[in-house]
Amino acid sequence: MTSSILAARNLSKVVSSTEGELTILHDLDLDLAKGDSLAIVGSSGSGKSTLLGLLAGLDLPSGGDVLLAGKNLGELDEDQRARLRAEHVGFVFQSFQLLDSLNALENVMLPLELEGHADARSRARALLERVGLGQRLTHYPRQLSGGEQQRVAIARAFAADPDVLFADEPTGNLDSHTGERISDLLFQLNQERGTTLVLVTHDERLAHRCQRLIRLEAGHLIDRVEP
Repeated sequence: MTSSILAARNLSKVVSSTEGELTILHDLDLDLAKGDSLAIVGSSGSGKSTLLGLLAGLDLPSGGDVLLAGKNLGELDEDQRARLRAEHVGFVFQSFQLLDSLNALENVMLPLELEGHADARSRARALLERVGLGQRLTHYPRQLSGGEQQRVAIARAFAADPDVLFADEPTGNLDSHTGERISDLLFQLNQERGTTLVLVTHDERLAHRCQRLIRLEAGHLIDRVEP
């Protein structure tokens, strides 16, 4: 049996509100092996982004455990979780989240430089060429289209060869044609590099490109599709 790279055990999240305690996520179990792809779908407010944040260690659960690369996130402090993410995780967001003061090459180089990679420039250049931006290395985000910015973000996410890539509505700010091209690129790179993909999306067609799918409603798991 293949060991898990990412697992959740009885995961739940409860927050306080003016009307008392509100359960955003009810007991949920999940196991993902290296190379798996999972889509998390559901309407707004269903708990999708909450689940992604818990799985990535950006937030801590009210109950249950998340194990990433063999480490229980609940047993780590904030700095240790950040270090674990730097070593094992990449992110692609709907809003690109590029640094406006850095050009495309520098945006991709940044996480590599923070990790002390001596070959940061050559690795970043190779990834930008792989995503079709070899001629746009010195362009700043404001000089790039939305699709180009998301390609820079994808190159940055894959720069450190993450074990797990979290993608939160990666095509949400793009037109349908550009979004389809970005989706193709995301799945191609994911397959090439053997990364585990966790994808949050409203797009059912995109979701069904993943090997596995879970559907949330009001924080409850109501459907699970396995290969």
